[in-house]
Amino acid sequence: MSEMADAIRQLSDEKGVSEDSIKVTIETALKAAFKRRFGSSENCVIRFADDLSEVKVFARKVVVDGVYDPSQEIEFEEAKELNSEVEIGDELEIEIDPKKEFERSAVSQGKQIAHQGLNESFKDTLYNEYKDKIHEVIIGYYLRTGNNDSIYVDLGKVEGVLPKKYQSPREVYEKGDRIKTYITDIKKTPSGIQLILSRSDPEFVKKCFENEVPEIADGIVHIHKVVREAGYRAKVAVYSNKIDVDPVGACVGQKGQRIQAVIRELDEKIDVLKYEEDPHLFIANALLPAEVVRVVITNSETREAKAIVTESQFSIAIGKGGQNVRLANKLCDWNIDVITEEQAAQMDLTETDTRRAAEQLFSNNEETEESGDDVVPVTSIEDLEPRLAEIIKGTEFDDIVVFHDAVRDGSISKLEGLSREDAEAIDKLINENFEITEENSAEEAPAEEETDSAEDDGGLEEGEEFECPECHATVAYHIGMTTCPKCGVELAFE
Repeated sequence: MSEMADAIRQLSDEKGVSEDSIKVTIETALKAAFKRRFGSSENCVIRFADDLSEVKVFARKVVVDGVYDPSQEIEFEEAKELNSEVEIGDELEIEIDPKKEFERSAVSQGKQIAHQGLNESFKDTLYNEYKDKIHEVIIGYYLRTGNNDSIYVDLGKVEGVLPKKYQSPREVYEKGDRIKTYITDIKKTPSGIQLILSRSDPEFVKKCFENEVPEIADGIVHIHKVVREAGYRAKVAVYSNKIDVDPVGACVGQKGQRIQAVIRELDEKIDVLKYEEDPHLFIANALLPAEVVRVVITNSETREAKAIVTESQFSIAIGKGGQNVRLANKLCDWNIDVITEEQAAQMDLTETDTRRAAEQLFSNNEETEESGDDVVPVTSIEDLEPRLAEIIKGTEFDDIVVFHDAVRDGSISKLEGLSREDAEAIDKLINENFEITEENSAEEAPAEEETDSAEDDGGLEEGEEFECPECHATVAYHIGMTTCPKCGVELAFE
């Protein structure tokens, strides 16, 4: 195998660039040198041997009788010497010897272009390899500290930079130290590519937990949010959709083994707490390790709350330099004010929602007093069958008082689709769920008329059954009944 073939394959292995890309680069370099020598590369043809053992350069020229452009044309007589079968107008490929035809400047330009082309191919290959690794964790080794205190990390094929703003402020490295970092971005540089790294990003904490806690990697335990002050303290809110899984316990591990591994990597305190949808519980959890007596939402619209603690827990809830409550604010996205029980006793800590509900209640009561008794729909009864609710809904009988009276006087028969048995079953539900006070009958009729009616009822008692003279149905008698609930015929009792 030739030296050129060996060089191409070695370059491909070292740089991770395909042989085809290297061939294109060589072709581009030779065409650049050709153009510098002859003024144009449009008629330049490059051919590689199948085994890459050699490469040849050709100039494609048109056979003419009288040359006007020597770079593009060849005299017929001269062409006949190269190919006896050639005719005027034919194209003839004439081999060029780069060592003889190309000047030193042309060769230098070709080399420069080849070098640039190989570098670009190398950078593209690396970029495509690492672009999908953004937001992942990578391990490298400390190289040096550069300008602006940025740390350069050896990552193998590429170099990473850990800017000062992304460093943990308490960490110091020496040459050769192992560094685990989080990839935040990727950039192309003149020498290749550079990965932008971070050890202060909250996502780095997530990745560390995913690596140590199988339940997180498997999707059984989820991390709701992470907040941190790198090098000092982090708070991690976790939850699980499975009731039988303790998300905090899964992250801590047996005897704290899992969380200790993360703490050793980050070199900072970590509070793992359970995420709750109820802000009262979530705020109380977020202030760990402090024990919170009660949380009061003072303004739900502006997300303001007060956390009440005992005097002994006050300094713990606030934390050194306010760090604990500051992180809790970020974690919950609430403005939390920590106060002691003594301070709370001197304040009006009625919750906003409770206060509004009370105001609304009193407002509704005032409206009720002005408008009279509220109407209670029959369809609001919880145990009412849906089919019966559909029949009653939107009718005049969708009122427990009206319905009850209609059953008593038989006028409920006017409601189409409702049988007497259904009506009585609904009336029973009304009596079970509501206390209906019978109106004084004197309001509807004079006492004398009621007496006469009672005397003219034919001696029937309440609930006593009789046969309707019209439809011959058996009907239960009710005081004041004037029509048959089955057929609607008027009844007279003697």
